[in-house]
Amino acid sequence: MKKVILFLCQGLEEYEASVFADVMGWTTTYGLEPIELVTVGIREKVKCAWNFTIEPQYQLHEIDENSFDAIVIPGGLSRAGFYDDAFDERLLDVIRKFDSKNKIIASVCVGALSIAKSGVLQGRNGTTYHLSSKRQKQLVEMGVNVIQQPIVVDVNIITSQSPATAINVAFTLVERLTSKANVARIKEGMGFE
Repeated sequence: MKKVILFLCQGLEEYEASVFADVMGWTTTYGLEPIELVTVGIREKVKCAWNFTIEPQYQLHEIDENSFDAIVIPGGLSRAGFYDDAFDERLLDVIRKFDSKNKIIASVCVGALSIAKSGVLQGRNGTTYHLSSKRQKQLVEMGVNVIQQPIVVDVNIITSQSPATAINVAFTLVERLTSKANVARIKEGMGFE
């Protein structure tokens, strides 16, 4: 069974994280091939952008990242402290290790800035929040070739432009980890098709 880290940064947008929990959950009950999702953070409690508080299952130091096939980084809001965790060297180190092993690194919206900050997107294609030139400029300054598309896949890295893309990033991740048939089955069960 494939395993995915859902990394929970302080100030994350709840929706952007919840779609991964839901989609991966559907793989275990209705899908053709299950995917285990584990929530991980560097805080015992994560206060989200819109005032939910969630508790990661594990702290980053408690897991063996070698036993995972992918990591997902939902975006969040700077005013809620998102970049305190998103730019934490411990997360950036995991991103570098995943990239060195060609494991999937997926993000939603400004979660792409964590990937870029780690250095692994330098000279590669990516995207981030498209209604803020500030965020796209940050990607450019980190050496990323910014593409104006809702979702950009560059080899093992998936980036996207906004919260609205989260569900399709989740489906893209499932397809990359398993198969198109598994995604079709999950979409059917969730009522998308």
